[in-house]
Amino acid sequence: MIVIDRVRKVFPLAGAEFVALGDVSLELADNEFVTIVGPSGCGKTTLMNILAGLETPSGGRALVDGTPVAGPGPERGVIFQQYALFPWLTVRKNVEFGLRTAGVPAARRREIAEHFIHLVGLDQFADALPKMLSGGMKQRVAIARAYAVNPSILLMDEPFGAVDALTRVRLQEQLLDTWSQERRTVVFVTHDVDEAVFLANRVVVMAARPGRIVEVIDVDLPYPRTEDIRLSPAFATLRNRVWGAVYHQETPA
Repeated sequence: MIVIDRVRKVFPLAGAEFVALGDVSLELADNEFVTIVGPSGCGKTTLMNILAGLETPSGGRALVDGTPVAGPGPERGVIFQQYALFPWLTVRKNVEFGLRTAGVPAARRREIAEHFIHLVGLDQFADALPKMLSGGMKQRVAIARAYAVNPSILLMDEPFGAVDALTRVRLQEQLLDTWSQERRTVVFVTHDVDEAVFLANRVVVMAARPGRIVEVIDVDLPYPRTEDIRLSPAFATLRNRVWGAVYHQETPA
């Protein structure tokens, strides 16, 4: 589904060059849930933006189904930390927005929107404006909107970073519940090691200067992921392994 082939990204910096990504390679399978974790400045968001078609690599290439990524595309839904909802539109109209721009008839738009609003647990708020919603609810609207246009890939950049810890845990569980019912390939960027382990089939650990992959760790915990799994010795072992890979990786000067 996704192939990242020796991707390199260089930005000009005060008459010199800053290597944000240095020859990053990775393959993701269809319907896989992969999290990317690492310290600030390791190139996580830059890599996400290249996959989204918002940045062009300085070298190498990113491919989706064998086709090089040359810009944004309908097969890739993007969810950012900022909710990016239209404040003057209701929840339903926000979820319908991409469908409307694609020319989907009104009755079908409503049917699809209601399906995904129900899936993220916001039936009672379908006619509410975003200002009436909590941060976690706004992010659930953003997830429903991304799913509604039927992308094969979801790219999520710190989507739960702006909410409190308890809401974050509940959003993680809600996201996995939605993913289990409406499978997509998910690439999820986070700074949170627990979140990375709880969500993923595989955790990609990155380090900085230059941005690079230092380890890819399989997460052999069963789905559905529950509180019992989060508190289990197996989860703690994986979390400690990822933590060590992130925070004890030697970074070149």
